[in-house]
Amino acid sequence: MRSAAETSNERILVVGGGQAGFSLAAKLRALGHAGPIAIVGEEPHMPYQRPPLSKAFLLGDLERDRLVFRPGDFFEKQNIELVLGSPARELDPKARKIALTDGRELAYDVAVLATGAEPRRLPEAMGGSLAGLYYLRTIADAEALAPALQPGRHAVVIGGGYIGLEAAASAHKHGLTVTLVEATERILQRVAAPETSNYFRRLHSQKGVQLLEGVGVSALIGSGGRLVAVGLSNGAEIPADLAIVGIGVSPRTELAASAGLAVENGVMVDEFCRTSDERIFAVGDCASFPHRGMRLRLESVGHAIDHAERAAEIIMGGDTPYRAKPWFWSDQFHCKLQIAGLNHGYDGVFVRPGTHNESVSHWYFRGEELLAVDAMNEPKAFMLGKRMLEAGRLPKPEQVVDPQMDLKALLG
Repeated sequence: MRSAAETSNERILVVGGGQAGFSLAAKLRALGHAGPIAIVGEEPHMPYQRPPLSKAFLLGDLERDRLVFRPGDFFEKQNIELVLGSPARELDPKARKIALTDGRELAYDVAVLATGAEPRRLPEAMGGSLAGLYYLRTIADAEALAPALQPGRHAVVIGGGYIGLEAAASAHKHGLTVTLVEATERILQRVAAPETSNYFRRLHSQKGVQLLEGVGVSALIGSGGRLVAVGLSNGAEIPADLAIVGIGVSPRTELAASAGLAVENGVMVDEFCRTSDERIFAVGDCASFPHRGMRLRLESVGHAIDHAERAAEIIMGGDTPYRAKPWFWSDQFHCKLQIAGLNHGYDGVFVRPGTHNESVSHWYFRGEELLAVDAMNEPKAFMLGKRMLEAGRLPKPEQVVDPQMDLKALLG
């Protein structure tokens, strides 16, 4: 590890203007880094939040200027240079420089890849280039979709993960008829237990969203180059004025791979956020890191902030490894879902009644070990479950399901 004195005046180049890239640059300045810092953002916009795009921003409840992490004068005062609207094209670790698509080359002493992830897209062969097909990752995506959300139209949402369900809720609130198609057996199958899937199935069904589970999309059907229907694997066709695709994301690793850095489900980093080149770090959605004997990649705001801030500390000479404390959230209709931990490998789910009819929490265990908590409209259960996980507490399943048990008492 190099000392803070050795690193304090180095030029730091951050590739990516999302949550991780912004958090790292801001943390470096807070820690006293005196050298140049530049953020290279592919989009022309100042660094901004992505989660509201599928919720408040799409609903018109949040203006664009409120999406930004900080106003422009913050970057001026912190002497953080913003290089916007020209993506990084090539990374040269030997020369320690990054070439942009506009022809500029930027030198660095330390580079940080915060390139994020991008939506998986439907292939052109099945109609993926038709007008009326939308994804939801950027401001441009949301601003393209918003005018299409007209009352009385029929939207088909492809994918029953969190993004798909959030988009379905937003489209329904705009007055559209909404059908959601999920190829696997149930919505949220990849990320949640059947109990949580059942909760959100009831929620969406009660609101009038039609859910089709266990049915894939076979083709997007167009007329005059525009989407008019979605063909399903069971032979049915659903008329559609538009379709919103939410079938997951892929880490953006092209820059790292072309530079010869190790890549495995993301840009591979060690517990100190370093890639296979000691002068290059990677943080956030694009990075895979060691976690409890496996290699993990997380897509969440909390991880992006924590990972980036730990990398900043290490760049400044710190020697504390990164230990993930995963947490997530999703807003759908009147429900706020909050998740603490990772449910990988669970063998039991225990249900704790909520404080009212539409609140509940699901507690994931592997044997006697608490792994994760899904809390629906139950912020207290989320916060206390998160504290238990971070403290390594081992509550008994019969304790967490007992509504008379004070969860605070389980923290010791």
